[in-house]
Amino acid sequence: MIIKVFPDKERVKMILNRTEERIRYISYIDVKEFYSIKAENYYEIIGELITALILLSGFKTTGENAHKELIQLLSKNKMFSEEEISLIDDLRIRRNKFLYEAKPIELVYIENNQEKLKLKKIVNDNLI
Repeated sequence: MIIKVFPDKERVKMILNRTEERIRYISYIDVKEFYSIKAENYYEIIGELITALILLSGFKTTGENAHKELIQLLSKNKMFSEEEISLIDDLRIRRNKFLYEAKPIELVYIENNQEKLKLKKIVNDNLI
């Protein structure tokens, strides 16, 4: 469910601090050994950054389909290309299968998309 809220810059700052912690954390993860864990954390980072963007726009998502709605809301704002939206949604699906069905995220997926998954610059450009 998408809810209209008052933009909360303090909460956004806290989200960004947590995101920085995750970014530092995954820099220590050996992608060859823990590729699914690294992919899961990429998704969490992207989700937190998108949440910050949407929150600054005066919206938040909640409930069972919150992540899917978050991505849909982002695509309507045209902040990201269709390719980036598709990659984020694909990662969401893979992360959910990893968490709820124990299906690993392939190493080749991370190797092929690692640079594309670093969307922080795009998000930061929109936060300023």
